[in-house]
Amino acid sequence: MAAGAAFGWRPGGFADVIPGAAAAAIQSRQLEARLARPVSFSSMDRKSILVLAACGALFLLWIGLTPRLYPPRPVVRTNTFGSTGSNALPSTPSTPLEAAVPGAPIAPPRPEVPEEILVITNQYARYTFTSHGGGLKQVELLRYPESVGCGRRAKTNTTRLASLNAAAQQPVCAMLGGPEVTGDGLFRLERYTRTNGPGFLIEGVRAQKTLTNGLQLVTEFEPATNYLVNVRTRLENRSGQSMALPPQQYVVGAATPLTPQDDESLVGIHWFDGDGSTEINRAYFDNKTLGCLPGTPRSLYSVTGRPIVWAAAHNQFFFLALLPTVPGTELSATRFTLPPPSRDEIAADNRTITNQFAFQVNLHYGATNLAAGGTLSREFLIFAGPKELRTLEHITADLKNQFDRIMGYTGFFGFFSKVLLLSMNKLNSLGLSYAASIIAITVIIKLLFWPLTAVSTRASKRMQALQPQMKAIQEKYRDDPVKMNRKVMEFMKEHKVSPMSGCWPVLLQFPVLIGFFKMVQSAIELRGASFLWACDLSKSDTIFVVPGLNFNVNPLPLMMGGTMLWQAHLMPPSPGMDPMQQKIMKYFPMIFLVVLYNYSAGLTLYWTVQNLLSIAQMKLTRAADEKKATSPAAAPVRPVAVLPPKKKK
Repeated sequence: MAAGAAFGWRPGGFADVIPGAAAAAIQSRQLEARLARPVSFSSMDRKSILVLAACGALFLLWIGLTPRLYPPRPVVRTNTFGSTGSNALPSTPSTPLEAAVPGAPIAPPRPEVPEEILVITNQYARYTFTSHGGGLKQVELLRYPESVGCGRRAKTNTTRLASLNAAAQQPVCAMLGGPEVTGDGLFRLERYTRTNGPGFLIEGVRAQKTLTNGLQLVTEFEPATNYLVNVRTRLENRSGQSMALPPQQYVVGAATPLTPQDDESLVGIHWFDGDGSTEINRAYFDNKTLGCLPGTPRSLYSVTGRPIVWAAAHNQFFFLALLPTVPGTELSATRFTLPPPSRDEIAADNRTITNQFAFQVNLHYGATNLAAGGTLSREFLIFAGPKELRTLEHITADLKNQFDRIMGYTGFFGFFSKVLLLSMNKLNSLGLSYAASIIAITVIIKLLFWPLTAVSTRASKRMQALQPQMKAIQEKYRDDPVKMNRKVMEFMKEHKVSPMSGCWPVLLQFPVLIGFFKMVQSAIELRGASFLWACDLSKSDTIFVVPGLNFNVNPLPLMMGGTMLWQAHLMPPSPGMDPMQQKIMKYFPMIFLVVLYNYSAGLTLYWTVQNLLSIAQMKLTRAADEKKATSPAAAPVRPVAVLPPKKKK
């Protein structure tokens, strides 16, 4: 229905194509009810509209009032350096390390041992390594701010860099699996350099330690291009005798919202087994029936018996991924609660979420025996960066691992998402802004479907002209639904009209709408792109907040809702639909105003322009038909003689 309202589908279009006797029976009962009980619906309509409007207003107000009704306790955030700013690192969570990985406890680092930090920076990111776990603690992306805002929101976190794994419980590529392979979790860090060809110097960080059982652990990290980090791990048995190693786990990273205002439904886990990819988000852990009824929450997600070619932890625009040379044997993910935002953060932005969650992902390898003097080596690639389609396609072409699936552009609708994103980027490269690119794509799509939509509009108008005769046929044969349906179909065939004529434009354009909806969710190009008053097309276009009510005023969704109502008003009613149904269908688009009110401004811009173009086409088509009808060559619709209805015996 949403797609129909957006693309010119007339209300009741699907009711006309219900096949067989069921459709005839429904239409017959509706007609009989109207004849038996003629009622004025005006007062009922007004009450229904007022109730719907009140419910929608309360829903929108509830979104804004929730943080104020349930404020969190103030939280003082500290970091390793005891400072703030773009270089600040969050403190280690109080949750013990073993709590996040069921079945694989390790000893947490001793608090009296200071944390050693080494930082390497290249053209893409700033990489921070820690001695607590011997892994990559945090990645700060130099080309992307933590948030993009305007108005009073411009003061919040726009000078900080977008960071990955900052709130995680373990560093990326830290090895877990028990004291036999981790010891106390404290490593020694050292910086090293090596040459890779004439004049090419590579800088890296080495984390190493030797356990009391004679096992030496060495992990080397070397930042590379395209947001990649080369990783080599070695387990060397220096004990002089064979050693049984338990199953090992390597930390992929944590999927966390970038800011307290981020949509948690876009935070999740993604993995690929060589054949297909799977995505898991908060809905799996909430385990609610039909998405709303309470259920037993899940604390662990695991995959066994399938090769893990790569695994990723992502938010809306950025992600961490681990790409092993040898696929892992298992995958696990756990959910943990993030510290609540402070009162100041809530006061700065009424979109702040007070109960955000994060997911930690681990890649598993099975137990093995390591001979005396033997070495177990593994190699990985870490990706820590944005969802840039071109970058991911380059990596996919090099590694042949379908890494670009992380964008979510899979299946039938994914094809349209990818085409729309590539088209938007191409138009932007020609000098158009991203907002202008969206408008241009909308116009192009409308022009491509213009002939089909024009035929549909004329068919709908012709169906409306034939409505009295069709109702007469339905009344004549109302005692025989099968025969009534056959006669109606014969009548439509004789006059060359079809109930499906109003559905084909919707069915053909529906994949474009779904593809655009999916593309907007992950297109980082829209992050920070502006359009008139909207300073970020990936977020809602709030221009101000109503004092006292804490209610956001978003013009684009309001314009979208207004154009949808205008479009519904111009559409002819469906044959056989009573006045009450017509009123409901006319105001039904208001539900999409409520659902999409705080959604991406890029999507509401597309939808609003699409509605305006559809309205313009309807008016132009109607004007052309009226001009043609007034010409001498116009042939009127031939009336059909209808016998009086049979009397019941």
